Amino acid sequence: MEPISCSPPITVGTIVRAPGKLVIAGEYAVVDGAPSIVMAINRGVEAIVTEDMEIVTPTGDTRFVEHARNTTFGLIFQDWNPVTELSDDKPGFGGSAAACVVATAFSDHPLESAVQRHHEIQGSGSGIDVVASLYGGVFLWDPQTKERTPLPVIHPVVVWTGNSAKTGPRVEQYLQYTNRQWFIENSKRFTLQFLQNPIAATKVLYNNLVAMSKEAGIEYVTPEIQEIVDLALHHDGAAKPSGAGGGDCVIAFFHTVEMARSFWKAIDTHPTFRRIPVEVSSGVHVVLPQN
Repeated sequence: MEPISCSPPITVGTIVRAPGKLVIAGEYAVVDGAPSIVMAINRGVEAIVTEDMEIVTPTGDTRFVEHARNTTFGLIFQDWNPVTELSDDKPGFGGSAAACVVATAFSDHPLESAVQRHHEIQGSGSGIDVVASLYGGVFLWDPQTKERTPLPVIHPVVVWTGNSAKTGPRVEQYLQYTNRQWFIENSKRFTLQFLQNPIAATKVLYNNLVAMSKEAGIEYVTPEIQEIVDLALHHDGAAKPSGAGGGDCVIAFFHTVEMARSFWKAIDTHPTFRRIPVEVSSGVHVVLPQN
């Protein structure tokens, strides 16, 4: 689905939703122009049109949505399909990117300008979370050519470790690591390998990230992450963090539904880990008010 091409109808009760994302393959190396695979998910950010002229956000931070200001209406930003059973220390699915995309949909700027706007405010990043929020679906993205190659729907098992993690500082540390060309070349090869063999590719992608993080001094692997990875291997699958590591979400893949369900049971009975159901989402879209 292409992003909405014009501002949504400005009527009270109109909702615009933008999905969050899971990076499936290509973390870190995408910043250096390597390809990556991303999946837009049905957990993100939505804004509701109100009669007030205020812009309201859950945290009070309006940096990513200021450009949506209008003299005739207000917007209330909130989580779309939040993981309500978790604490405030919740998993990050690219919320600031999704909020920026929603705000851009209400502004006079082209939707694609959300990539540059988000980068300017955040100060770093590859823009992959914004691109996923704009276009939706599952796709291989080449940040150099800006080309998207749609991929078939995939079904990872998503597990929250119980701790959130900040991407920005880890990416900055990665960019200071000068001996990373070997990592970039491996990431390119293993990301493309994912298209043919997701489980084998997930294993080597994880090992590649672990090796790079040790050399670069990045806090990537935590005991919780390693436990989930080992658990997936025990159930004949493979797992790796989605994103910059250090906590947050781990994605796992299995050969059969039966293997995945066996893994689910182990996660569902764990005192800390939480399985988070996700579905592939379309890109930013309008939900008209109910009459």
